[in-house]
Amino acid sequence: MSYYAGEYDVAVIGAGHAGCEAGLAAARLGMKTVVFSISLEAVANMPCNPHIGGSSKGHLVREIDALGGEMAKNIDKTMIQIKMLNTSKGPAVYSLRAQADRKRYQMEMKHTLEKQENLDLKQAEIVDIKIENNKIKSIETDVGAIYNVKTLIVASGTYLKGKIFIGEFSRESGPDGVFPANKLSEALKRNGINLIRFKTGTPARINKKSIDFSKMEIQKGEDNIIPFSFEDKMQKFDQVDCYLTYTTQETHRIIRENLHRSPLFAGVIEGTGPRYCPSIEDKVVRFADKERHQVFVEPIGLDTDEMYIQGMSSSLPEDVQIAMYRTLPGLEHCEFTRPAYAIEYDCIDPSELKLSLEYKTIEGLFFAGQTNGTSGYEEAACQGLIAGINASQKIKGKDPLILDRTEAYIGVLIDDIVTKGTNEPYRMMTSRAEYRLLLRQDNADLRLTEKGHEIGLISDERYEKFLEKKKKIEEEKERLQKTIVKPTQEVNKFLKEAGTSELTTGCKLADLLKRTEITYASLETIDKDRPHLPEQVREEVEIQVKYDGYIKLQEQQVEKFKKMEKKLIPDNINYDDVKGICLEARQKLKKHMPHSIGQASRISGVSPADISVLLVYLQTKKH
Repeated sequence: MSYYAGEYDVAVIGAGHAGCEAGLAAARLGMKTVVFSISLEAVANMPCNPHIGGSSKGHLVREIDALGGEMAKNIDKTMIQIKMLNTSKGPAVYSLRAQADRKRYQMEMKHTLEKQENLDLKQAEIVDIKIENNKIKSIETDVGAIYNVKTLIVASGTYLKGKIFIGEFSRESGPDGVFPANKLSEALKRNGINLIRFKTGTPARINKKSIDFSKMEIQKGEDNIIPFSFEDKMQKFDQVDCYLTYTTQETHRIIRENLHRSPLFAGVIEGTGPRYCPSIEDKVVRFADKERHQVFVEPIGLDTDEMYIQGMSSSLPEDVQIAMYRTLPGLEHCEFTRPAYAIEYDCIDPSELKLSLEYKTIEGLFFAGQTNGTSGYEEAACQGLIAGINASQKIKGKDPLILDRTEAYIGVLIDDIVTKGTNEPYRMMTSRAEYRLLLRQDNADLRLTEKGHEIGLISDERYEKFLEKKKKIEEEKERLQKTIVKPTQEVNKFLKEAGTSELTTGCKLADLLKRTEITYASLETIDKDRPHLPEQVREEVEIQVKYDGYIKLQEQQVEKFKKMEKKLIPDNINYDDVKGICLEARQKLKKHMPHSIGQASRISGVSPADISVLLVYLQTKKH
């Protein structure tokens, strides 16, 4: 029997990385919020690699923090190793990556939700969604509890009709053996929501005592510990080591001889897998010319001896997995604690969403995370944050927060999946961001903290500290621009030792800093009046001064982009009235209903010629 269980402003289905951010954001914005999880043991679970950040993903975590989200703070509390990636390249692609203590990360995030005012965390499976007059009305749990809700955020991850594959064996399951959400899939279908089928996978876990680390390359963390959160001050801690080994020709032979037993190659798995994170059997087939592939052996926590074998994701039978794993140097006698598996699941077509992540035809229904066809904890978390903010903004009668491609990686991600859709699990990469020199991880706070404060997720105290930092950056840049050094013997000696040309006339400190051989730190030798500044300020000053020319060039490109984004398309436009655009473009425009000329130009199948015709039509209608 069903019963009325209460009412909430915001309900969140799922307590993974998207659900946690969505629930916390809504509750912190004053909404009466409830977050449901099939199992409270799965809150903020890391069913794949227990790490946060990495190339481009570190940018997302920094942006989440700048807007007032939780992921950065949680990994700062629970990291067991930290590294800055891509330091041999430019600052646009520097990215933090931290190995997490998986259980501590889960427990810390779960406790954060439990302590949060305005938020209830409940274990239940949602089996039905009621919609009236194209507006969200209520949800029902498996035990018959009915909750009336003003807005609903679906953040169900890979649980929707989840199915695990290990060779010929399969079973209905979510990640880590947790129950799947089968009835929720049916509820979404009943409400006219189209579902597509994707798949992802994870490698085996191995007992540490069965590994010979002497045959592997050690991968240490960095002494210079930089936190993910702009608010945190990290102390040094004892970092764990990770290790690197490689597949061999014998590994590849075993895989090729057993491809007929892979559900992926046998056609048993229907879902589309991630191109940029393929299984080991997929890599061996696609990159047949490669003699070996990297495999990272990483701890999953301080209080466990389970090791994660990154790069060996597979859906082959367990006996084949054991045989091929044992061909890797150091893993000759490895013992599995958990086999690798593939998981297939339902998700929605994200092109059915608005840029606010609200479903186009159902008011108050939002989607976030892997349910939207994305992959990765960080991609999920940033969507959850935006969905939580926008569900709250909707209830308050305020405009949604929509970040564009020039403001944040979050804006790139959401614009990509909403405007173009995705035919495979979407993964964030720096190459997807056209304006990545402006969207660096170091300046995420300068780009987004003001927005976070306006919304209400950044406290006045934090905002004041941010303004002080911003002021110090501008003052120091101005000082470097005004301070002129003369071609003294001391100055030229410094320049010669740095390997750069000596001065014959006066030169601004800012111009010296632009030289490749000179760093802000090394300038101290001849910069006698330098003020004492925090590390974050020094880093920002150096990047902004050194790359000033490139930054200005990209800012000019942004101006052109914004002009196109400001050319809005009326919601009631009838594309059948626009004569001269091709049939494919007409169909795509009718499906996506872009809000601006800029967004329309990014839809696959809409050509520059179609955009020109559309511009002429809109101008004519305006007159």
